[in-house]
Amino acid sequence: MQQHQLAEGNLPVFVFPTELVFYADEQSSHKQVLTLYKPYEFALKFKVLCTAPNKYTVVDSTGAVKPQCCVDIVIRHRDVRPCHYGVYDKFRLQVSEQSQRKALGRKEVTATLRPSASQEPSSARTQDEERRMKEQFADSEFFEQTAFQTESRPVAGGPSLLTVLLGLVCMIALMLPTLGEQESTVPVYLHLSVNKKLVAAYVLGLLTMVILRT
Repeated sequence: MQQHQLAEGNLPVFVFPTELVFYADEQSSHKQVLTLYKPYEFALKFKVLCTAPNKYTVVDSTGAVKPQCCVDIVIRHRDVRPCHYGVYDKFRLQVSEQSQRKALGRKEVTATLRPSASQEPSSARTQDEERRMKEQFADSEFFEQTAFQTESRPVAGGPSLLTVLLGLVCMIALMLPTLGEQESTVPVYLHLSVNKKLVAAYVLGLLTMVILRT
């Protein structure tokens, strides 16, 4: 029964929030986070598509979600010019099985740029705005984010000297003999326990993730 439902491509996709609002005068709002929840007991891969990929940067626009887990997808608005005020764009999150390309389910999220949060109307979006959105998205074309991005992360900057030195220390620690090894020319006081090597490996893994994201 489950396989039949998967083949139909009607798998529910749970994403929060369902609308992204960016404000031109608030730098902090230029970065938004979409959270993809997966309550199912099987692994899935995801892909993020967009109707205007040249206006946004999506960090990790493709990836995998483990069973009964969630993943955060960072979206940055990189073109906050006034000509984009009030324009509604759309993101589509598609999920599929690891070994298949066919989308088992999809969820669409709207995104818009507004001048200022202080100018937000107190009432909800009017029916005219809702109608314009539906007309605009009637024939929307979605594009892969990676196909239109020249960069997915800032090129400027890099890992700090402290990060590099700490990484080197962890690598040296992993190369030292383990406590209890007999045949070694290294002094005994430099032999490390298994627990210390596990900590060094864990820290090195974290540093690697930080460096890859800088």
